Amino acid sequence: MISKFIRTALPLVVLAGCATPQTRVRAALIDAGLSRPMASCMAQRMVDRLSLGQLQKLSRLSGISTAQIGQLTIGEMLRRTKALGDPQILTVVTTAGLGCAIAS
Repeated sequence: MISKFIRTALPLVVLAGCATPQTRVRAALIDAGLSRPMASCMAQRMVDRLSLGQLQKLSRLSGISTAQIGQLTIGEMLRRTKALGDPQILTVVTTAGLGCAIAS
């Protein structure tokens, strides 16, 4: 029984460890309510401009209901980001959000 669990869980743990920071940021933005295309665009623009600690702070934005995923506006995203209390995160998220909104 335990060996079956290990055979099943081990690949998942290995895959989770292989996730890039960009993948993690994109997932956190989607969990926070951004649409997949917007989250992908913003993650690509943000990942090299924020420290690991700052990226971890962004993960605090998740937690809204799945009924709202994809419905979060950029304005609401910026309000939530501002609440994190880190001016650099706010600047990077703002420029990434505006750049992605213009590009789409």
